[in-house]
Formats: sequence, C-alpha cells, structure tokens
Amino acid sequence: MMETQKWVNIIVITHVLMIIHIVSAAKSLSEADRIVNLPGQPPVSFHQYAGYIVVDENQQRALFYYFAEAETDPTSKPLVLWLNGGPGCSSIGAGAFCEHGPFKPSGDILVSNAYSWNKRANMLYLESPAGVGFSYSANKSFYASVNDEMTARDNLAFLQKWFTKFPEYKGRDLFITGESYGGHYVPQLAELIIQSKIKFNLKGIAIGNPLLEFNNDLNSRAEFLWSHGLISDATFEIFTSVCNFSQYRRESFSGSLTPVCSGVMNQVSKEISKFIDVYDVTLDVCLPSVLAQSETLKNMPTREGVDVCVEDETVKYLNRKDVQDTLHAQLVGLNRWTICSDVLKYEMQDLEIPTVHVLGRLVRSGIRVLVYSGDQDSVVPLTGTRRLINGLAKELGLNTTSPYKAWFEGKQVAGWTQVYGDILSFATIRGAAHEAPFSQPERSLVLFERFLAGKPLPEAEDLPFVKQMHP
Repeated sequence: MMETQKWVNIIVITHVLMIIHIVSAAKSLSEADRIVNLPGQPPVSFHQYAGYIVVDENQQRALFYYFAEAETDPTSKPLVLWLNGGPGCSSIGAGAFCEHGPFKPSGDILVSNAYSWNKRANMLYLESPAGVGFSYSANKSFYASVNDEMTARDNLAFLQKWFTKFPEYKGRDLFITGESYGGHYVPQLAELIIQSKIKFNLKGIAIGNPLLEFNNDLNSRAEFLWSHGLISDATFEIFTSVCNFSQYRRESFSGSLTPVCSGVMNQVSKEISKFIDVYDVTLDVCLPSVLAQSETLKNMPTREGVDVCVEDETVKYLNRKDVQDTLHAQLVGLNRWTICSDVLKYEMQDLEIPTVHVLGRLVRSGIRVLVYSGDQDSVVPLTGTRRLINGLAKELGLNTTSPYKAWFEGKQVAGWTQVYGDILSFATIRGAAHEAPFSQPERSLVLFERFLAGKPLPEAEDLPFVKQMHP
C-alpha cells in the first residue's frame, strides 16, 4: 500500500513539474516579445508585447502583432482581437496608433490616449494578411493573389500559435473586432473558429462601418452625399441612374472603366472637392496631406480634440529605426512601413461576396453580434448598414427587444441603437468617422465597454440630471 502511494506521489509531482516546465517555456517565449518602453512613451504600469507569429513554416510567412495588456487587473479582463480592413491596411497603424491604442504619436513622442480600449480589455492588434505593415512572406509569390479564405486561415493559425505563446489567455472570453473590410475578416474568422471546433472561448464580434454587401453598401453613398449637401440634385440623379458607385468600382477593378462612369465620378469628385475627407464629411482634412492648398485653408480650425494629422504622425513614428527595434519588427523586402500595403494584390472579386449571412450563422451559433456605424462616413454609410441589419433580423425571425432610440454618453446623445433578440445589435455613433474611435473616442469607448459586458447602451433615464428632473 505504501509502495502504491509512493508511485502515486511520484506521478503527481512529475505531472506538476511538467506543467511548471510548459508554463515557464511559454512565459520565456512571450518574454522575448516584451516591450520595456516604446521610444517617447509616457510611463505606464501595464505590459506591452510585439513580435512575429510564423503561420506557415514552409513558406516562412509571419504575421506581426502588438499586444497591450489591460491597464488594470488584466487577469480579470477579456481578450479582444482587432482587425483593420482595406483590404491590406494595418491594424497597428490605424487601430492601435490612430484610434484606440494606449498611445498616439505627436511629434517625436507618444501621448497617452485617455480613451484607450485597453482600459477595458487586453488588446491584440494584428497586421494581416502577410504583406501588410511589418507582416511578411519570405516567398514573395504569396503577395500576387491573396483572398478572404487565405486571410481567415492565416488569422486562425495566428491565434492558435499566439495562445501557445500566451497560454494564460487561452481560456479568456474572446471577442473579435474590426472595421471597414473587417466586415469580411472578422465574421469569416469567427465562423472558421466555430467550424474548426477549436476550443476558443469566443463570445462575440463587433464591426464598425463594415463592408457586408457590395452593392448595398457602396450605392448608399449617393444618397448620403446628397443628403449632406455634398453633391447637387443633378449629380445625385446621374449617380443613381447613369452610373452608380458599385458599377464604377466594378469597372475600375476589372480595368475596363467606361467614359460614362468616369465622367460621372469626375463630376461627383469635383462637387465634393478635394478638401473633404469622405471618411468623415464634417471633419477638416490634414493639410500637409492635401496637395496645392491655398494659404487661407491653413488657418481653418479643426474639431477640438481630434488630431487630423495623426496618420501622418504614425507613419513617421513607425518608420523610425529605434521604434522598429523596440517593437522587434523588421522590414522584409520593403524600404518603408506603410499604413496600407504597396505589395499586396488582393482578390478584389472577394469584395462582392456578401458576408451579412455569415453574421446570421454566427447569431444562430449563439455568438453576440454588434454592428456600429460612425454616422459621418460616406464610404460605408449607416443607411445601407442599418437596412442590412434590419433585414437580417427579419430573416432570422428575431423580434426587436430594444426599439430604435437614442443612447447617451455623458449628458449628450451619443447615437441611436436597436437590438434584436438580445443577440444582434445595431448602433450609430453620433459625429463619428469611418474609423469611429478616431473622431469620437469617448462615445466609442462607452459602446465598446457595454458590448463586452453584454449590457444595453445608456439611455436618458440613466442620467443623473434626468432623474432630478423627473423624480
């Protein structure tokens, strides 16, 4: 009996030692990617990591990531993966440094972002597919033709291997988020996770101003531009009858742009003018980025608190050698880091594959879905997105559980929202751009926080001054 107990004890001790060895090995892997301090950053108490995950050993294809742990108590907070769109644009350059990461570049330094999403979650930013940002393929032929299926597959491989490097996060609640062409990347990755039966603790997805249905989303632009006074009645008429925007893009993709469509778009562009940012029609432009400016434009004020030149600052910052060294990043086959890829040739036909029905399948699988729209974006306007989500809810047989109404941040209306079946939600962010957290960071953070917690957005009745008015 004593001999049996002795062997049991040996087995238990061996098992414990093996676990300690595995955890220690994983910890040493992640420590190699640890960032002590980014050049010019203010002091912080949370940990940061950056580096590569090889998703294909044979082709030496590696995806670059930046990971900012939650500011406080990271062990109790979920893991959120963020994917920007394009296709071919950087989640680190746009998402992390221009929108909702912990820092934003300003001259030679980084300044703290008071509305960083790592206040509420552990934020993982991924440059995907290879050829975007610092991500690369040693086999350059990969860049010649990349599609949604390849991107989703590599993103899944990235997550699997990232969890090996950071095993303490594998059991966490996982949310996948993104914007723009993230309307393809995010739901396709989520569905692939479900189909693969990999035991990730996927709870929900959130996508902002997403491309979900090519014709609907692109052709919503004409009405948006006209209703905001950017084009005339006559131009609206030809933009909807002679050549609409989806037709123009389709002809452009195929290299067969007709004089008719070219003429319509020239007229549209002329009336909008080059001094308007179509990603936010109310926001002033970054003057150094616009050629042939008149001197008087240089004195125009910008919206308070919005640095319209932050993208230029980010490009400058991420091209610094000391920054790249600190990030454990390298330029493979490139001379410069760019916010959107110069080498990637994406399969543009994939833009025309609807993904709204993928959202439906995720909802049926029990995955919470939030679709939100910055309401000043003319590129993927809220009107088309709202119509799609309302139609999807009807198709799924979901009843409205929270009717269309205003939601609040502080004492002001932050947007409007509608919830279907307590699992599918649509929300607008008032005054926000295509990249909503860029121009409305406070309102975007409230939306993000409530989404993670599975709570409804604040209503007027929740506000203290309203309660005082109506005791």
